Amino acid sequence: MGGGGGVLGPPNPRITSRSLFIIMASLLQVYVGRRTQPTKENSGANAHLVALKFEHRSSKGCSFGHPPYEWSVYQALGGVHGLPGVHYKGRQSDYYIMVMDMLGPSLWDVWNSQGQAMTQEMVACIAIEALSILEALHNKGYVHGDVKPENFLLGLPGTSNEKRLYLVDLGLATRWRDPVCFNHIEYDQRPDVFRGTVRYASVHAHLGRTASRRDDLESLSYTLLFLLRGRLPWQGYQGDNKGYLVCKKKMQTSPDQLNRYCPPCFRQFTEAVINLKFDEEPKYALYRSWFLNLVGVFPNKPILLDGLEKVGQKRSRDQLEAEEIDTSKRKKVRLGLPAQQWITIYNARKPMKQRYHYNVAASRVGQHVVKGNDDGLFLSSVACCSELWALIMDAGTGFTAQVYNLSAHFLPKDWIMEKWEEGYYITSMAGSASGSSIVVMSKGTPYTQQSYKVSDSFPFKWINKKWKEGFYVTCMATSHTRWAVVMSRNALLVDQCVELDFQYPSEGIHRRWDSGFRITAATATLDQAAFVLSVPRWRAMDETQETLRTSNFPSAHVKEKWAKNLYIAGVAYGRTVS
Repeated sequence: MGGGGGVLGPPNPRITSRSLFIIMASLLQVYVGRRTQPTKENSGANAHLVALKFEHRSSKGCSFGHPPYEWSVYQALGGVHGLPGVHYKGRQSDYYIMVMDMLGPSLWDVWNSQGQAMTQEMVACIAIEALSILEALHNKGYVHGDVKPENFLLGLPGTSNEKRLYLVDLGLATRWRDPVCFNHIEYDQRPDVFRGTVRYASVHAHLGRTASRRDDLESLSYTLLFLLRGRLPWQGYQGDNKGYLVCKKKMQTSPDQLNRYCPPCFRQFTEAVINLKFDEEPKYALYRSWFLNLVGVFPNKPILLDGLEKVGQKRSRDQLEAEEIDTSKRKKVRLGLPAQQWITIYNARKPMKQRYHYNVAASRVGQHVVKGNDDGLFLSSVACCSELWALIMDAGTGFTAQVYNLSAHFLPKDWIMEKWEEGYYITSMAGSASGSSIVVMSKGTPYTQQSYKVSDSFPFKWINKKWKEGFYVTCMATSHTRWAVVMSRNALLVDQCVELDFQYPSEGIHRRWDSGFRITAATATLDQAAFVLSVPRWRAMDETQETLRTSNFPSAHVKEKWAKNLYIAGVAYGRTVS
């Protein structure tokens, strides 16, 4: 039986019984079928059974009535170790039909049937074989996108494959490598996009980053720990912000905390995969070697480890030791010790006069602003820490007039509307944990229209909508857990992106810098930090930009930066370490 499209004749297997798997009001149904001819590939009492997957053409997986996306993935991955065989693809009436190998229980089913606990040897065998399957999948240029116990199945009981592990459900699989030039796909982040299952998804998936090989492996680490311990620390969250709370908990939980009372190989694996870079090649053989020590030499293992021979990269002991040393030297993330810091951004500028004030009480803001204005300086950036304000004033803003409002509200809507009518635009703002704010509005900007939004979560969907209308983010602020974002027309920018994380997103910022973006706005809550990076319409002669994170306001560093003609372009206080 070969694959195909269009309306084909009935498949060779015939339907004998309907399974109990029906999704989305019958848009997707799976049946049990029986082969009309024997197979040499498998043996046993149930070797003649197959699975028939019926998907209605109006289902989510069938874009505009076309064959399911999953078909194209199976077509590209035909014969890959650990994936079920596909024997037929075709259409009958309004349904697309795919005939596949009939498989047995999922690891979730096995875990449930064993009293919601698995032995260390069983989980170690799963780890070794799952790593071989994922390595084979990744070698074909795809990531699975939804690794979890429900998507790992054993072979059908009563057949020669009953101890073999399979990975199913490729509906969320995506390419990590370009199929033509074989380059790694480009990095991006869209915080409004989530793909996967909340419990097992990687932190990068929660944050909307482009999927790569590291995400499958992080999900595998959570899968293994769930099977071994029976529970993950972030289970039990409910409500509309469940994904946010789960991601926050994952970031707050260090590998040591997560793998407490587990054999060392589980902590080693978790720590290694959460430290992988976006385009880094995982060390599959090294990871497998950690678990092999736990499996032992007994021949009758609960899971067949044939992937070691079919897929496993051959590594000498010296090579594995060198890889292990390299892995152990990595700078660790997710320390389980969240911290807040000052974040300052410096841009290269021609020599100019700049002044800063910090730990300023609300009652003293006015006298600093007046003195600065008398010296020809305007406010360019403001921030708040512990109800005390930081003010940055300089002579390079290009503003011709400026007003500010220190208000008990976040933000003072009526005052902002009034000043818009007078031709002022918001140029900087900050909020305090108690809900007060300072909003600075200026004349002399290139802006022709402004809009702002205050939200309980980072408003990326609104930002994305305004981008399509020709607006760009020009400043941001936070107050406790609330966000305020200002977007302007005619901001003299041609492109913009967002980096949002529960810590300082070092890798993302450096990738954006390499692509010509520069930070133009930054703010942070006690939980998250957000950076907006932009491409200006006209590039500066010197595009040098640096960031600095310090526990105290960086007064000791500012003059050093000034000596290099680097001036404060933005300042914020909030979460930088998880």
